[in-house]
Amino acid sequence: MTRFSRSLLALAVAVPLAFASQAEAAPERYRIDSEHMAIGFLVQHIGYASTLGQFREAEGGFTFDEQARTLTDLKVSIKTASVYTAHEKRDEHLRKADFLNVAKYPEMTFVMTRAEPTGARTGKVTGDLTLLGVTKPVTLDVTWNKSGEYPFGGGVLGKPNYVTGISARGSFKRSDFGMDYGVADGLVGDDIQLIIELEAIRQ
Repeated sequence: MTRFSRSLLALAVAVPLAFASQAEAAPERYRIDSEHMAIGFLVQHIGYASTLGQFREAEGGFTFDEQARTLTDLKVSIKTASVYTAHEKRDEHLRKADFLNVAKYPEMTFVMTRAEPTGARTGKVTGDLTLLGVTKPVTLDVTWNKSGEYPFGGGVLGKPNYVTGISARGSFKRSDFGMDYGVADGLVGDDIQLIIELEAIRQ
């Protein structure tokens, strides 16, 4: 085979490979959209019913490979003073030392440590939850709802944003983090049920 023939053969192989590499999806960074986010919780109140609350201020992001369906580098920071249960006096109490102690601990964080798939669009994400200065592992059941171009404006240079939406559920005992108020006498439940719904914008 001549040098020219070998060069043509190499080019014939390299060009398709180059296009294939460009076509493959790559991990993309996403920022949580604070305007389309709900971080909620349920906790028993004297055993009669559960109180529904939420945190209205949070930020964070993650890296997601849509083709490989892998999630990495997830971190969320929540402003504890943003707690809201539609009851002003209760919210004031939640911000005090009996509960969130927001003056001393203005943020709680969740930092992912591992993830594993459980289905085509579901998985378990385990991470370190830091609350009241205590860090404990918490596992979330996560569902990947949808990824695609957003149907409304807001993107760069007039282009629509590319958005991924997820739902997550989990639970933990608040006493594990030193939040003991009302546990012994049953006034406030120990188990916290997490409800997370969010959209994230590809950067």
